[in-house]
Parts: sequence; C-alpha cells; structure tokens
Amino acid sequence: MKKSLFTAAVFLAASSLFAQTTPTEIVIEEVTNKHEVVTNKFWNNCFISVAGGAQVFFGDHNNRMSFGDRIAPAIDASIGKWFTPGLGIRLMYSGLQVRGATQNGAHSNGKPIDGKEWDGYWLTEQKFNYYNLHGDVLFNFSNLFCGYNEKRVWNCSPYVGIGWTRVSNSPSAQEVTANIGIFNAFRVSKAIDINLDIRGTFVNDRFDGELGGRDGEGLVAVLAGITYKFKQRGWNRCNKVVIIDNAAINEMREKLNAMTEANAALERALAEGKKDVEIQTIIQTVASPNLVVFPIGKSTLSNEAKANLELLAEVIKTGDKNAVYSVTGYADEGTGSKELNETLSKNRADAVYNCLVNEFGVSPSQLKVDYKGGVADMFFNDPRLSRAVITKYQK
Repeated sequence: MKKSLFTAAVFLAASSLFAQTTPTEIVIEEVTNKHEVVTNKFWNNCFISVAGGAQVFFGDHNNRMSFGDRIAPAIDASIGKWFTPGLGIRLMYSGLQVRGATQNGAHSNGKPIDGKEWDGYWLTEQKFNYYNLHGDVLFNFSNLFCGYNEKRVWNCSPYVGIGWTRVSNSPSAQEVTANIGIFNAFRVSKAIDINLDIRGTFVNDRFDGELGGRDGEGLVAVLAGITYKFKQRGWNRCNKVVIIDNAAINEMREKLNAMTEANAALERALAEGKKDVEIQTIIQTVASPNLVVFPIGKSTLSNEAKANLELLAEVIKTGDKNAVYSVTGYADEGTGSKELNETLSKNRADAVYNCLVNEFGVSPSQLKVDYKGGVADMFFNDPRLSRAVITKYQK
C-alpha cells in the first residue's frame, strides 16, 4: 500500500527569508523622482549676496539725453532663503545713483543739455542718490521644470517684489516700488555662486522731483556679484520606507522545519524496508506582506510603487494558485474628514488592485479588496506610513 510523502514547503518571500530574527525590519530606499526632496529646517539654505553694476533711468525727459549719459552706478546687497528648490525669498538693499534730465531744476548739476530745447525751456542734467529696500519672491525655473540638481551650473530664477525707496538729496522723496527681474546663478562650488541680476523697478512720477504727466518712472539695472550659501546647503532626496514582516517569515520557517523532520522520519522508514513509500514534493510560493505608501491626499501610484507591485505580482502568479491575498487601503486619521478618508482609503486599495490585475496579470480570484478609512500611527508614530495599502497573504 502506497502512501504519499509530503516534503518541505518552500516559502519564497520578496525579502530575505532565513536571515531575519526581529519581528519587523525597515528598509530605506532612495526615491529617484528628481522633483521630490526632503524639506530642510528653517535656517537651512540661507544665502547672502553682493553685487555691483549699472542702471539707466527712464524719467520725464531722459529720451532727450544720450543713452551713455544716462548710465549710473548701482550696488546690491541681500540676504535670503530657499524654502524649496523652486521657491525662495530675499530682502535686498539696492540703489546708489540716478542720472537724468530736469526741466524744473530738481537735482540739477547746472550743466545744460545742448540742443535739447523743450517748449521753450532748456533742460539741464540731474544727478541724485537714492536707495531701495525691497522684498522679492524668487522662482527657480531650473529646479521647477528640470528637477533639483545640486551640481547644475546655471540656475535661472525670475522674481517679483515690492519695496520702499528714498531719494536722499533735496528735494527728497519717498515712494513705493514694484520690482521684477531675473536672478541668474552660476555655480562655482557648493558654497559659492557668481550671480547676474537683471532688474526693472517701477516708481511714482514724483521720484525725480518733478511731475511730467507720466504714469510713473522706472529703472533698469544689470548687476554682477557673488553669492555665499550658508550650511546646511541643498536638499536630501526623499526616502521610501519598506517594512518587512519577519514574524510571518519566522512562522513559515517553523512550518518548514516541522515538515522537514516528518520527511526525515518517513525516509528512515523507507530505508528500513517497512513500507513502500512514494515521495511527492510540493513547492508552495507565498509572498510576504507588501506596503505601498501614497502622498498626502493622493491615490495615484508612483513608478517606484509600481515596480514593487510588479515584483509582488510575479511571486503571486508563480505561487499557489489557491492562495488569496488581501489588499487593504488606509488613510491618515489626522488629515481630512472621516468621509474623505473612507473614500481615499478605498481609492488607494482600488489603485493597487487594478495595477496588479490590469497591468501585471494577477488573477482577480486571488485578491480581496478592503479599506479601513482613517487610521492613526500604524507604524512608528509616522503619519506618512498610514497613507498606505498593505497586501498580504490570507491564511
């Protein structure tokens, strides 16, 4: 009489099966998305800049002067901070000198502009000192559109800002300014950039000491300088947390050992000639639990999540065809309403289910979808790990 000998079931997991002894293991993997970085502390990514150059004034009568006579020196000094690779602010002092033309004698140096009579009045050159204190919001287009790259040679950052200017010579003036420009940074080292700032400033018509019926006056400045970036500089890439359930793996190992011992006993009986034994080997493949983490408020799978799900799908398809896996969606209880979290956790579970079935060919009969709504701190008091879907084998 023949009896079947069931030897060891080999449990293949997505992680190392025999090397784990702790209940859970955390594996940190770097996210390769070029736009995802870890936001730094407030005092990180601060900088200071100084620059010098030239500027041209556009006033009531300046078109009656030669362009070269309107060029005046300009200086800048600023301190700022980048909150993200694409968004920053700065506080700046800019100014020095303005050269223009006057008809009423404001800030005149007494030198006539020959041959430039205007309505019967001769114009004279004017020169006065001023400064402009302004705050600007910078948008690093290089990082916003091309992704963060610490070693990029050229970063182009358009900006807009508002400020307050004062003419220090008599007749003095104090006006609000609007500023717009492009801040170009050329990397020299991790701490040093060479910068080129091209800026336009708009100010009230009273700025030069006389009214000419214009909507306003303006300055166009081009300055070159140097920027020093304080530590901590740059941003770290985001990391993905993968949690491996070693408790389940250890349970599988114990079953394997028990089956191995039973097999050894039957082999000894066969060797002694007591029974005619037919040996049959069954290989059972079961996937370990899989965790997919989602951004806050999202149910869209990243490329990294799809790569992990493709590996999981291969284990499921090559394993026990009768094995059923639960796909359970979760949301962070501390974010959003109860109704929103119910919908969000369901959408996340459906996204994983659809990916496994429609993209990677897992049989729908091997998957069971569930969702739990908002939960609090499933792993390590980290709310990010509650925005997840867990896929695991149902015993």
